[in-house]
Amino acid sequence: MWAQLWPTPIRSCILFVLWLLLNNSLAPVHLVAGLFLAWAIPLLSHKFRLVQPALKRPGLALHYALLLLWDIVVANLQVVRLVLGSNKKLRPGFVLYPLELNNDLAVTILAGTISLTPGTVSADVLTADDSGRRALLLHVLDVSNEAALIAAIKQRYERPLKEMF
Repeated sequence: MWAQLWPTPIRSCILFVLWLLLNNSLAPVHLVAGLFLAWAIPLLSHKFRLVQPALKRPGLALHYALLLLWDIVVANLQVVRLVLGSNKKLRPGFVLYPLELNNDLAVTILAGTISLTPGTVSADVLTADDSGRRALLLHVLDVSNEAALIAAIKQRYERPLKEMF
C-alpha cells in the first residue's frame, strides 16, 4: 500500500526540496503545495517511466562523474585555444562513432557525456543496418584524428559505462 501512495519516495523528496528552493520560502502554503506536488507528480507519472537497470558498480559511477568534470575543464581550455587561434586551422566535421553499448540508458549517458565536453556534440543515434548495430553521429569542432577520437571515447567513457551497466 505504501508503494502505491508514494511510488518513488526519493523523487518525491527531491521534488519537495526543489519546490521550496524555487519559492525561497517555508511559508505554510508553500509547504502544503510542495507536499501535494511531491506526492501527485510521481503518482500520476510513474506508469510512464521505463524501468531503469541497476548500476552494477556504483563506485565506478562516482569515478566516471569526476573524470567527466575533469574532462569538461580540459576540453574548455582546448576549445578556447582553438577558437582564439586561427580559424583556418579548424577542421569541423561529423564522425560516426560505432557503439558497443546495448543498454539505452548507457547510450543516453554516453551521448550526454560527449555533448557536455566542449567541442563535441552528439547529433543522433543511428541504426546502421539489419544487424542492429548502432552508432552515434557526432559533430566535432576539430577532427584532426578520427581514429584517435573514437579510441579515446571508447577508453574513457564507453568502457566504464559497459562495466557500470
